[in-house]
Amino acid sequence: MYLSLILVLVFLFVSLLIYGLYLTATAGKRELSSRMKTYTAKTGELTQKTGLKDRVSNFDWKIAFQEASKVFAAKQFTKKVETELIKADIPLRGEEFVLIIVLVMAGLGLLFSIITQNIILGWLGAVAGFILPRFVIKRIKTKRAQKFNSQIGDSLVVMANSMRAGFSFMQAMEMVAKEMPAPISDEFNRALREMNLGTPTEEALMNITERIESEDMDLVITAVLIQRQVGGNLSEVLEGISHTIRERIRIKGEIKTLTAQGRISGMVVGFLPIAIGLILSVINPSYIGTLFTNPIGWGLLIAGVISQTIGIALIKKSVDIKV
Repeated sequence: MYLSLILVLVFLFVSLLIYGLYLTATAGKRELSSRMKTYTAKTGELTQKTGLKDRVSNFDWKIAFQEASKVFAAKQFTKKVETELIKADIPLRGEEFVLIIVLVMAGLGLLFSIITQNIILGWLGAVAGFILPRFVIKRIKTKRAQKFNSQIGDSLVVMANSMRAGFSFMQAMEMVAKEMPAPISDEFNRALREMNLGTPTEEALMNITERIESEDMDLVITAVLIQRQVGGNLSEVLEGISHTIRERIRIKGEIKTLTAQGRISGMVVGFLPIAIGLILSVINPSYIGTLFTNPIGWGLLIAGVISQTIGIALIKKSVDIKV
């Protein structure tokens, strides 16, 4: 009975998730089709379609998702999540992402329970569902910051050349917003919009450093703010910073190449025991189940987690070289 209920819940969850993704992907096309029907449909055609199928097809899952997510609105942790979403440039509200985390936790928890026939592993699946979306956000944010950092040097050259040609600082920023690709063009565009709406230049520039966790951009903003207070040739300052950033990127690339073996070793140490445990739980659940039913097994699990954490921390410390 319990297993049948779980299977039904998993089927409903996966079906609704797939249908929701389909409706989200085709929202624009369906809206256009609905508008066209308003002008092309025959008289009385729209009022006749009141069956269950039409009511289900006209149900707006996106609005329902937004309404359900309001349960988590105005919470402290929701505001923190929304800050991370802004840094990752993901167009979601904090409460919507929290609802996604809850759904993923429920889905993975049920899936692990069914596959392994073990409630404890089901709870581990729920924990993985809590960690996985946050890990994805952190990964996207890191990738975006790295791409941003790789564009700073070229952007500073564009700004320096523009200012030498007689452009003002804001006009030089507009050149970067027009000529450079995302994400640096998006951030400069946003800063320019804030300035046009009355935000002081210093505050708009500081907002960039809050959205992008970049030491290089922080150096640029600091230099610009100091120049605006004490004066000087800003184009030469930007060229000097550009050279420094380019050299730092080059050195980081060399370090990344030299520490590749250590980083791969850390990944193997971190994921291999988990992968083996999952495989054994599927192949022979009774064999690995002893770890979770015997006090000695729990002691071994705790010791393994502690030693694995220490090993990963030591490897990370050895390969994480600051420049």
